[in-house]
Amino acid sequence: MAHSLVPVTPRWPSVAAATLVLLLTIGTLGAVAWRAKWAGGLAPADWAAVRFTIVQALLSAAISVVLAIPVARALARRRFRGRQLLITLLGAPFLLPVIVAVLGLLAVFGRGGVLNDVLTSLGFSPVSIFGMHGVLLAHVFFNLPLAIRFILQGWLSIPSERFRLAATLNAPVGRLLEWPMLRVVLPGTFLVIFLICLTSFAVALTMGGGPRATTIELAIYQAVRFDFDLGKAALLACVQFGLCVGAAMLALRITADDVTGAGMDRVVQRWDVARAGIDYAWIIAAALFLLVPLGMVVLRGLPGIFDLPDTIWAAALRSITVAIGSAVLCVSMALALALRGGGLTAIVGVLPLAASGLVVGTGAFLIVFPFVRPADVALFVTLLVNATLALPFALRAIGPAAAQVNADYGRLGKSLGISGWAWVRLIVLPRMRKPLGFATGLAAALSMGDLGVIALFAGQAEETLPLAMYRLMGAYRMETAASAALLLLSLSLLLFWICDRGGRANADV
Repeated sequence: MAHSLVPVTPRWPSVAAATLVLLLTIGTLGAVAWRAKWAGGLAPADWAAVRFTIVQALLSAAISVVLAIPVARALARRRFRGRQLLITLLGAPFLLPVIVAVLGLLAVFGRGGVLNDVLTSLGFSPVSIFGMHGVLLAHVFFNLPLAIRFILQGWLSIPSERFRLAATLNAPVGRLLEWPMLRVVLPGTFLVIFLICLTSFAVALTMGGGPRATTIELAIYQAVRFDFDLGKAALLACVQFGLCVGAAMLALRITADDVTGAGMDRVVQRWDVARAGIDYAWIIAAALFLLVPLGMVVLRGLPGIFDLPDTIWAAALRSITVAIGSAVLCVSMALALALRGGGLTAIVGVLPLAASGLVVGTGAFLIVFPFVRPADVALFVTLLVNATLALPFALRAIGPAAAQVNADYGRLGKSLGISGWAWVRLIVLPRMRKPLGFATGLAAALSMGDLGVIALFAGQAEETLPLAMYRLMGAYRMETAASAALLLLSLSLLLFWICDRGGRANADV
């Protein structure tokens, strides 16, 4: 993000946004560190949670990356009807509420799922999805599409001239072109997914299988909600923050430098596309793995969607309210920071990546507990934390457009005396509707599916739709949970579509 060319925007919005982010990251970390039981150290069960967290994140990232390579290669080499739609759908799990995807996976691989029905009919024993393998399955489901998109982008970045030259020389494409690209793309992709899996609370909460499948965040949740051992929760939160900071720093240090060179943007003509059957087999397998669970959510949830109890609709209304508030706050902070630019914006934009929602929530819990009942501020704290955690993604969408507006119109605005709110209203907003709409929809969808902070704070009267779904699943009311999942999925996608579409409507400039 570039520095603002001229002082046409006021400083106080960006200072306020940066202060809020620092309070919710560094401030909550300070509260956690202050309350932590440093003298006692970690118990054997806590060390087991640390080991499980690291191992499952390493395995999840490795499996996701390894499986993504042949799928991305097949998509790069083949052209077929619906290819672009399939690539677009690969981004759906990122917007998908975690609890909805978990319910879809249970419908396919769970105790009463399709897979066990088939195994039982064939005379085999049913399999259990809970435990390490369940956590890995869920993480691969979420992160395989992300890995495919990253690696596919690397394949598409190889200039067509390189392939033509390799064809002329009859040179091996894999060794000379594809492998150098993978050496650049894979480390960063692996570390990003590893960081995501370190902070995946909802997956461990729903798919874990007892003490042997407990992550650090799940141990924090148990220490707060069941044992009310705030000192232990704070110590675990410090450990989790340290792991996240280490992974984030590694991910930022590994940059994907271009090793393929520039081209003339011609369409890549591939001649090494003989074994089409293998490529299409990988594409079909990936599509089935990703889309069948979503289809099961729709099939199982549709019959009871209009018979949901009033408590579910009330929880849905709370989720929508929190999501809209969180999205507006997130985009407002992102816009203020992006228009100012500079080193502070870069630092503030990275900090939430190193913060886990549950760690921030634990710190907020410790801060408010002596003064108010945590349930009374559950929705407000959830709104603040969701807005902060979505900030890096919003900045990624808004930052380049803000820098371009400053570069193109900053000097003109200064010469005409346009500054402050007039500058934002007349110049900035009309030219940034598209990225602002996309960022707002993304932040709203991410907030709709959150099951982190709200799980620490909320009682029955403050539950959001994801938390209500989790409690229905815990009570084995799977039919009602499936209908609630369909409602949550529909609302998340609807909010994203409305915001994204609103940003594109009449956006001619």
